[in-house]
Amino acid sequence: MNGTIPHTAMVLAAGLGKRMRPVTDTLPKPLVRIAGKPLLDWGLDALARAGVPHAVVNTHYLGSQIAAHLSGRTHPSVAISDESDLLLDSAGGIVKALPLLGDEPFLVLNADTFWLDDDEPNLVALARQWDAGTMDILLLVADIARATGHSGGTDFLLDADGRLARSRGDPAGVIYAGAAIVHPRIFEGAPAGPHSLNRYFDTAIADGRLFGHRLRGNWITVGTPDAIPLAEAAVARAPAEAS
Repeated sequence: MNGTIPHTAMVLAAGLGKRMRPVTDTLPKPLVRIAGKPLLDWGLDALARAGVPHAVVNTHYLGSQIAAHLSGRTHPSVAISDESDLLLDSAGGIVKALPLLGDEPFLVLNADTFWLDDDEPNLVALARQWDAGTMDILLLVADIARATGHSGGTDFLLDADGRLARSRGDPAGVIYAGAAIVHPRIFEGAPAGPHSLNRYFDTAIADGRLFGHRLRGNWITVGTPDAIPLAEAAVARAPAEAS
């Protein structure tokens, strides 16, 4: 599927949202609204716009609310991966959902970040860069200057060939924008319990197979209550743009 949009996406929506309290005392973080639209729908709408037909959404905290919200969704169609018994972290959630994701490379999206495209969908541009022969993981990355709501430093250094290395706080680095294309082969022999995607990022770096593609447009992350008005202001500045 080199250069073509994946057929399936994993949307990571199972987190506890502790930093978003008290907003998340009774509402799961993926259903927090930005400019009238739940965070989860910003991501799913981005998938629909890019032509991704199917998504898997994992749930844990107040998961029944998320399942009810998604029950009528058809573009993309949605399957729920229920983690109500045990929260599995980013990679553990993907490993549990692998039977639903299939054998081909798939997208991974965080449910608490989104972006405002400049022109073509960023996910389409990301897919165009995918090369299964040289890549195990391809991350969408953002410049800090185009980020709203981000309070930390950079995550990776992006070289001229698109390969990524850990930035270790280097201000010249880029931020992981919460979207990636992943080849399922990286999960062969993976443990079934909770563990993070960072393990796989580091393995791919060591193998020279972690790449990045720079996002066009504005990237928005919503991790705390005070990030909500910042996100809404960013959306208001670009009313004609959609995720």
